[in-house]
Formats: sequence, structure tokens, C-alpha cells
Amino acid sequence: MMSTAESCTGGMIASQCTDLPGSSTWFDRGFVTYSNHAKSDLLGVPSEMIAQHGAVSEAVAQAMALGALYRSESVVSVAVTGIAGPSGGSQEKPVGTVWLAWCIGGRVYTELQTFSGNRDQIRVATTDCALEGLLKRLPPH
Repeated sequence: MMSTAESCTGGMIASQCTDLPGSSTWFDRGFVTYSNHAKSDLLGVPSEMIAQHGAVSEAVAQAMALGALYRSESVVSVAVTGIAGPSGGSQEKPVGTVWLAWCIGGRVYTELQTFSGNRDQIRVATTDCALEGLLKRLPPH
């Protein structure tokens, strides 16, 4: 089974998964944790971690992926946290900055991406990257 933990994509990854016929056999649930409070409340991401590293960080993406795994019936999870814009960016973390994390086979993989485009384009690119990253990391069957 698989779960998602999404911030900037707002459920788009889960939607793409559940668009597929038969997804009920492998998709467990999706967490949309747009606010910092939701990340802590639903996924157990420590508020201190968010305060120290920021919501858009490798540490938070990892914690989101682990939280989705531990709070579900899943053996695989995908998490994304980023800045889709048009505002909210900074010099250090510009609009388009996204951290992705995947929990697969007891390991956590992370990746930093900086996407360009408008808000919709960044969200679609993040969704595509998250799913492609999952497929790339899954063991062959």
C-alpha cells in the first residue's frame, strides 16, 4: 500500500494515483498538510523542526514521508513540501523550491528541486517528479 503527504500540491499526487483503475488495491490514503499545524497534527512533524528548518526543508519532507508511513497501512510513502508561488519565496528559498521524500523498503530518499513557471506549472511539475521519483526507486517486480 502507498500513502502521500502533500503540502504545495494540495492532493494532486493522491488524485493522480486514484485516477488509475484498481488503485484501491495499492493506494491507502493521502494527507493534505498545507499548514504547519497540519504537518504536526496529522503527520507528527515536530513544530520545533519546522521552526528550526522551515516547512520547506529536507528534514520536514523526511518527517512528512515517515509520518505518512507510520499513520497508515502503507509500506511506501511520498511527501512534498515547497513554494508554489506566486508569493512566499525568499532569496534562500525562491518560488519553485520543492523538497521531495520517498520512504521505500525502510529507506528515506530525498531530492531538492527548483521548478520554474507559474503556480499551476510548479504544482504539476512537482506531482510528476514525485511519481516519477517513486517509480525510479521502487524495486523491480
